[in-house]
Amino acid sequence: MEDLSFFFGVIGNIISILMFLSPVPTFWKITKHGSTEDFSSLPYICTLLNCSLWTYYGIIKSGEYLVATVNGFGILVETIYIILFLIYAPKGIRARTAILAVILDVVIFAAAVTTTLLALQGDSRSSAVGTMGAGLNIVMYSSPLSVMKTVVTTKSVEYMPFWLSFFFFLNGGVWLLYAVLVHDVILGVPNGSGFLLGTIQLVLYAIYRNGGKEASKNRLEEGLQHEPLISQHRAT
Repeated sequence: MEDLSFFFGVIGNIISILMFLSPVPTFWKITKHGSTEDFSSLPYICTLLNCSLWTYYGIIKSGEYLVATVNGFGILVETIYIILFLIYAPKGIRARTAILAVILDVVIFAAAVTTTLLALQGDSRSSAVGTMGAGLNIVMYSSPLSVMKTVVTTKSVEYMPFWLSFFFFLNGGVWLLYAVLVHDVILGVPNGSGFLLGTIQLVLYAIYRNGGKEASKNRLEEGLQHEPLISQHRAT
């Protein structure tokens, strides 16, 4: 059973790394266009805090080095994403992103570490950190749903990253299985939620994946319909 749990832990690490790297196409697009457009920074800010807490959890809890190593990598990647977002975001959004990042990723994380180090010891400390991480995991997994209103309104998934949702789904499923094998409820609850929320996001993507093309087609048809009127107006 221990060998099986280690195997799924390694698989989970690989999938987590792919999940952390899945927004690369999004940030390539942002860099290419020189603008964050309608993309949201919330998923990356929440994920950075989540990775920080799980790295801390993996360090202070015996036998959870697989959790610590992969989330340490996540800290590096998410920090790069946030820096790129701050570079290319409009001034107002840049300020809000910076404030939110400082509050969540610096102040709250520092408060969590300080409080647990001073007030708790042993299993109580790791349980408290794990509980906070579990709550943030659910927030992280659900954060792409913040654009759901835009998706439904525009009938387009242009600003809902598919690969991020896909790897949230896959990552949640594998780590849920790992948690069952090692009997770790703290890992199981948030990743079970992630598996469910990832499924919802993929369903939403499947429903509206052709919405952007249809919207562009409708705008083109409307433009062609109005073109004779425009030409007539210019002629008079």
